[in-house]
Amino acid sequence: MTSNDNPFAAGGNAPAYGSQTVEFGAGTGAGDQAANPLAPAGGALIKETSTAEFQNDVIAESRNQPVLIDFWAPWCGPCKQLTPVLEAAVRKAGGKVKLVKMNIDEHPAIPGQMGIQSIPAVLAFVDGQPVDGFMGAQPESQVQAFIEKLIKTSGGGAQGAAIAEALEQAAQAAAAGDINGAAQIYAMVLQQEPENAAAYGAMAGLMADHGQEDRARQMLDQAPEAMREAPELQAVRTRLELADKVAQIGDPAALEARLADDPGDHDARFDLAQILNARGDRDGAAEQLLEIMKADREWREDGARLELLKFFEAWGQTDPATVRARRKLSTMLFR
Repeated sequence: MTSNDNPFAAGGNAPAYGSQTVEFGAGTGAGDQAANPLAPAGGALIKETSTAEFQNDVIAESRNQPVLIDFWAPWCGPCKQLTPVLEAAVRKAGGKVKLVKMNIDEHPAIPGQMGIQSIPAVLAFVDGQPVDGFMGAQPESQVQAFIEKLIKTSGGGAQGAAIAEALEQAAQAAAAGDINGAAQIYAMVLQQEPENAAAYGAMAGLMADHGQEDRARQMLDQAPEAMREAPELQAVRTRLELADKVAQIGDPAALEARLADDPGDHDARFDLAQILNARGDRDGAAEQLLEIMKADREWREDGARLELLKFFEAWGQTDPATVRARRKLSTMLFR
């Protein structure tokens, strides 16, 4: 790859995202196919839920429109600040998004499974999957911007649908090894929406995965304030941290030899999971950590599960490897 065909190459200090222009959705007539694809579904806009009702209230309902789940507790001061702001913003959206609240003191299983470590924590679900979120009390303007972005990226209008399609095409190109093509598509999306966290994080991820870790870190450091803490960017940060950790581990063959001699060597299995993850074998990495959990759930104070949650964050909640491993984890935890 030369500097002429390298989409990451740029002059100066700031990362460049390309100079191409593109019209999303032009001539498709997508807007004429339905009067309002985000029309309110049935049921209350705001409600409390439980562990038993989580599947219906959040997972199933998010197939009708985006659903926010707010993890809170009666003793949490910031939760009391955030709740009225959230409720007002959801009502203002007019049924394009719903709010479900879960008291973590009464229902600890779901937040524990999802790795919620502090509250308030808000996750957004679309089509049965978590797609975005934030932690801590936020001002009204940021909550409003979060909900507007969620509605837009989940199918709000022809351009939103076209951008979602472009992101899917870019992901397919990257998976097929067409890194230049993927980067060019992400650059086009960023020209249309400079604060599209999915495209920004994916571009940084391509850099991180293809020998330009410093450029990836630079891009993350220079991210616009509005999306600096977005999950897509945090996932790349976590991947870079994991890669740094792997560089210090050592020889995978030696780890495999240790496991052949002693399958109960959890330290070796844990380190091997790090290396498999760095090599791109996500299913293999998850299996190693799940094996540790099967043998000794309390090892390193539940360290295998906590590391697996870090992998999920780095891979993305909708990544197929995350979905497969989370299903196995849920079976193990709630059997």
